Parts: sequence; structure tokens; C-alpha cells
Amino acid sequence: MAGYLSRRRRAEDGAYWPGFVDAMAQLLLVVTFLLSVFIVAQFLAAREISGRDSVLGQLKAQIAELTELLAMEKSAKSEVEANLLAMTDSLNAEKAKNAEVLAGLTATGGVTVSGLQTALDKEKAISADALAKVELLNQQIAAMRRQLAELNGLLADSEAKNKQSEAQITDLGKRLNAALAQKVQELQRYRSEFFGRLRQILSQRSDILVVGDRFVFQSEVLFPKAGAELNPAGSEEMTKLASAIKQLEVEIPPDINWVLRVDGHTDADPIQSAQFKSNWELSTARAIAVVKFLIAQGVQPRHLVAAGFGEYQPLDPGTSEDAKSQNRRIELKLTER
Repeated sequence: MAGYLSRRRRAEDGAYWPGFVDAMAQLLLVVTFLLSVFIVAQFLAAREISGRDSVLGQLKAQIAELTELLAMEKSAKSEVEANLLAMTDSLNAEKAKNAEVLAGLTATGGVTVSGLQTALDKEKAISADALAKVELLNQQIAAMRRQLAELNGLLADSEAKNKQSEAQITDLGKRLNAALAQKVQELQRYRSEFFGRLRQILSQRSDILVVGDRFVFQSEVLFPKAGAELNPAGSEEMTKLASAIKQLEVEIPPDINWVLRVDGHTDADPIQSAQFKSNWELSTARAIAVVKFLIAQGVQPRHLVAAGFGEYQPLDPGTSEDAKSQNRRIELKLTER
């Protein structure tokens, strides 16, 4: 029986316990909710208090600034009052001084007025003199302007004349160029006729050629090796050439300035002669020998020119014997002076 009662009591205790736990849980939730509400209220209250403190701090700062401005204003007012007082004193002193000066002037009025009148008269005289000088300067400026206008007119006339002169010079230049071109054409015609005549009168040899605008003699036709004296065959050919040149002198009008240029050329081999120190001297001596021979035959010296080129104007840049033979030559060129 006792055991049965004990089990029943435990069963009844077990039935009450869940309800107690539920009640405690609800109570705990309520307490938690109240604490949350309390915390939120405390946070809002603290925030509001902080905002009020900030506003209060700003108000205090503004009050301090206004207090400082008020103090500065008071100081400035005091300074202004002090300045006003000083100015008042200065004005009173100036009035007293003016009174003294006026009294002195009253006492010596006649002398002072006379001196002032004299000074005024001097100033008027100086002003009149200055006005006269200004008038004189104005007249000079007007005269200079008239001269400048005249100079501008003369300059304009001069420029017009210059333009006219330039036009005339241009026209004369064109005419001169046309005349020169005509003379060159005429000389070209005489050159062609002269070379054609030379082809006819000179020996038909392979070593006497026409190369471009030049009549070319191989040196062996005219001179011995390393020599500058015409050999018999060369003298014969130069006699024919002189005859053609003298006939050309008669045919070409005297207003055409022309010359027959005689150019001496050598090969590149160093000269081996005691008479000539270099190929320059040999080429020049040969050209001069031809010119002297032509003059001896009656050709006018003013129509002849001698020039030496040494080995520096080769027809063939090669080093073979045939190339050297071509480079050793006498060239004749009919050209304007």
C-alpha cells in the first residue's frame, strides 16, 4: 500500500511539473520583453540627452563668440573716441594757428599783397612765354606734317616709277634672253656647219672624232709621247683646222661673241719627263701649242682659249691601254665667250 501511494505521489508530481515550467518560461519572456523596452527607452533617452548637450555646447560657443565681439566693439569704440578727441585738439590748434597767420597778414597786408601780385605777374609772363613756345612747336609740327605728306607723295611716285622700271627691266630681260637664245641658236648653227666642214676637210681617221659638242683629236695624231711639240702629221691637220676657223671668222656676225676652246687631256699614268712635272703641265702645254700654231696660221687670238685638264676628265675610266689612248686627247669646242 505504501508503495502504491508513493508511486501515485510521484505521478501527481510529474503531472504538475510541465505546467510549472511553462509558467516560468512565460514569466521569463515577459521579463526579457520588459528589459528590452527598458534598454530601448534608456537608449532613446541617452540620445536625446546627448543631442541636447550638443545644442547646449553650440549655444555656449555662440555666446562666447558674441561676448568676444562685444569686447572688440567696445575697444574699437574707445579707439574711435580717442581719435575723435585727438582730431578735435588738432582742429583747435589749426584754428589758433590760422588766426595768428591772419593777424600777421593784417598787420603787413600791403607788402604781402604786393609780393603776391608781383609773383602773379611773373607767373603770367611765364605762362605767356610757354604758350608762345607751344604755338611755335605747333607750327613746326604742322610744317613737318606737310613735309611728311610731300615725302609720302614723292615716295608713292617713286614706287610707281619703280614698278614701271621693274616692268621695263623685266621686258628688257625677256628681250635680252630671247636675243641671247637667238644668238645661241645662231652659234649652234655655225657650230654644226663648222663641225660638218671639219669632217670634210680633215682626214677621215678613226682617231679624229666628234663627241657631243666637241671635236676630238687623239694625242698621238698631233704629238709624240710625253711631248708638247706638234709632229708633221699634226701640223698638217692643224693647218686644215686653221683654214676652217678663218673661214668661220668671216661667216659668224661680229655681234656673236664666240671662242674656240682648245682643251688638253692626258691619261692617268704619272709623267716620266724632266720637262713636265705633272700631267697638268703636259695637257696645258699641248693646248697652248695648238693655239700658238693656229695663231701663226692667221687665226685671231681673241677667238682662241687654251685649257689643261690633266688626267681628271677621262672619257673612259678604265685602265687598259685602249682606255688610256682615248683619254690622251685634244678637244676643240666652239662656245660663247
